[in-house]
Amino acid sequence: MAAAGQFPPDLGAEVAFAGRSNAGKSSAINAIMHRRGLARTSKLPGRTRLLNFFELGPSQRIVDLPGYGYASVSEAERRSWLPLLESLRQRESLRGLFVIVDARRGIMDGDEALLQWALPHQVHVLLSKADKLSRSEANSALAAATRALAGRATAQLFSAVTRAGVDSAQEKLAGWLRGEKPLE
Repeated sequence: MAAAGQFPPDLGAEVAFAGRSNAGKSSAINAIMHRRGLARTSKLPGRTRLLNFFELGPSQRIVDLPGYGYASVSEAERRSWLPLLESLRQRESLRGLFVIVDARRGIMDGDEALLQWALPHQVHVLLSKADKLSRSEANSALAAATRALAGRATAQLFSAVTRAGVDSAQEKLAGWLRGEKPLE
């Protein structure tokens, strides 16, 4: 969507997907939704340029956000996203946010800024591309992310290639869309 007035009505439940450019956000969406090509993937960073709402069922949506960090878009275009993102954050239907983080890079400044923006919404971090790490490296990445998140979000290892973590991400998405609250 290019303007908040084009968003679907603020009814039901929606879950947003965000991540640094080239972190594997579109691949994660496609793997979780079992739909090849729902979110367009590209080797080039910055291909998602608008907020894309995908209707999953009656009053249930996911929202694909533009990537942050390096992206081949102008600063003016990037600034134009800010009011859209703020409008999304204010929606009553927003139930949670998946933040896709490349497991090889860990939580970075842009991810920290997104976590601050997302408050008070529920956030779950998918440490993507976990298949590119050894088991020991993956476990270390998860431990480091858990420490960095300090209770502000949950995290898990994820790979769209091997489908590791897809089932638990699907469960998290389904729970949010049903309106379930996290266990305290």
